[in-house]
Amino acid sequence: MRLDTARTLDDGLTERRFTLDVDGATVPGILWTPAGASESAPAPLILLGHPGGLDAMSPRLAGRARRSARDGFATAALELPGSGERARLEEVDAARADLRAALAAGEPVPDDVVDRLVLPLVDRSVPEHRGALDALGALPEVGGPAGYSGGIVAIGVRLALVEPRIAALGLFAGSFLPGTTVDEARRLTVPVHVLLQWDDEGNDRQASLDLFDAIGSPEKTLQANLGGHRGVPAFAGEDAARFFARHLGGRPG
Repeated sequence: MRLDTARTLDDGLTERRFTLDVDGATVPGILWTPAGASESAPAPLILLGHPGGLDAMSPRLAGRARRSARDGFATAALELPGSGERARLEEVDAARADLRAALAAGEPVPDDVVDRLVLPLVDRSVPEHRGALDALGALPEVGGPAGYSGGIVAIGVRLALVEPRIAALGLFAGSFLPGTTVDEARRLTVPVHVLLQWDDEGNDRQASLDLFDAIGSPEKTLQANLGGHRGVPAFAGEDAARFFARHLGGRPG
């Protein structure tokens, strides 16, 4: 891992860009660590999921990082395969075009289009997130169990299924779901917190409810709120913070 020079933000949060080499791919990322994190007091790590385009998403991700830092967590985000300055994935771009065509025509999105859109991202991104856990976990200021929050649901489900260091999973319902993701959700055992915006115009509400029903974890919580995709109430963030603090050992701020 190559770490850029750290910069301290006005609230004491430290931000560092980094680059990982995983299976021949160069993966950009950003790490945020709270003030006071050190070798003697390492901060648990939450991997922040997002839909791709790390530079464009960085202001929103930094806001999530600030909230997590108040709870004692370090956070990190990786650029998704095929996004930002990374090499395009032709099969994913073709599937995205088919998806937009179906939506524009008011037609259901075929299952094969969802599979071609999402599964290549899962297959590439999950090993990269595991590589990030290896590299970031070796830093003296980062330590303890890890969590995954938000982003593409299928990535979070697969990562929590195959990576024993993920001790808690937070999902933002609304991603397109391959059938294999629902099957994998049945095998989850880690605690899961699902946030569902009931009026999300881009969300198949029933598919999200079906996913929650399928999750096999003995501890799972569904928080459903009125409002669209960007209408998440402030208290939903507080509830998610308490969820991660309970399972990763943070300190809710």
